Amino acid sequence: MNTPTHHARHTAHLNTAYAGRMPRAVRAVLAGRTAHDDRHTAPAPPGRPAPRERALHELLGRLLGVAADDTVLATGAAQVFDAYTARLDLRPGDRIWTTPHEGVAQLTALHALRDRTRARLETVPLRTDGDLDLDWMREHLDDDVALVSVVHVSAACGTLNPAEDIGRLLAPHRARYLLDASHSAGQLPLDAARIGCDLLTADGFRFLRGPQDTGFAYLRPGREDTHPQAPAPTPAAAAALACALAHPAPAAPDLLPRLRAALRQIPGTELLPAGTAQAGILAFRHPQVPAALLRRRLARLGVAVAKTVAQETPLHPAGRGGATAVRVSVTADTTPRDLDRLTHALEQILREEHHTTTNTAAVHPPRQTAAPVRAAAGHSTPRPAHTTPPPRRGHLTLHLTP
Repeated sequence: MNTPTHHARHTAHLNTAYAGRMPRAVRAVLAGRTAHDDRHTAPAPPGRPAPRERALHELLGRLLGVAADDTVLATGAAQVFDAYTARLDLRPGDRIWTTPHEGVAQLTALHALRDRTRARLETVPLRTDGDLDLDWMREHLDDDVALVSVVHVSAACGTLNPAEDIGRLLAPHRARYLLDASHSAGQLPLDAARIGCDLLTADGFRFLRGPQDTGFAYLRPGREDTHPQAPAPTPAAAAALACALAHPAPAAPDLLPRLRAALRQIPGTELLPAGTAQAGILAFRHPQVPAALLRRRLARLGVAVAKTVAQETPLHPAGRGGATAVRVSVTADTTPRDLDRLTHALEQILREEHHTTTNTAAVHPPRQTAAPVRAAAGHSTPRPAHTTPPPRRGHLTLHLTP
């Protein structure tokens, strides 16, 4: 069941944080069910549950440690989050808390909620070590805080936030607690009841290795007033997700420390700080080679990674100034050989870039500044040498108004 697709023989897939590699059995269910539905099944009316959906809800309940009736199917975590916040009715002056790890889709929904209800949107700060400042939360938490949105594992650099500690902190207060578990579901155990959240959302196509356009949520009982009306996945996608959940990846040693140590041995490589706890994801930069070029060159050498940009997590300090980074994610089917392949490919690319830069500098030495020209008033005014300005590289940055 857990045998990967044929692509695994040719590529070191280190991009599960974007999309997991479906096992053959999951891919077969998706293809077979799609073909069957194309031939025999009319599209289900909107809002009507897909066939065999009950079994999938049972699997989701076991994954999250909750009752099957408290789970919701959707096409993705962001869609559930958007549908949930669209039904919230906050008071003018209520406070909404987010964190620097919030993704742009969820952040857009929070801005819409703020504008619609005339609430205030505030960002929980990070400590100097990169962790969320829980002391700040304790000091500023009162009955005006109506909603707290937290990312369990940061997509930017893999920071693992203390979901249960935050749940205990919020429990005596009116604030609703929303947890995005898109990058923790499938790599970390989840117990929504123990976490104490009102809404837990996740994608099925990342570490759970299900098909694209699948997601789900846990909704705390008694919150029917905000039951999200999110779009549901196709029956074929739901069946494939059920197959992935029924046969989870086996437990494996955590290779992140080994990867971190290997990257630190490569001269010039800068690991993005991720706080005191990290899970499955890390990001790095190199001052001489842009992240986009590194990603493309690694892909040509059979290593799949991702490039992150500031717009994806606009509040995160790692993206200040529009800086990009290379993101690497490891899973249960990642092998030490995959990590060796990454580091060897990275070293090869950096050697080639250094060689190219050295040759270019030798062929095109820097121009000398022109000799001073005597100005009419008798002062020496240097005449600047004519140079062609370097091409500008940049990224569109999303500016969010407070």
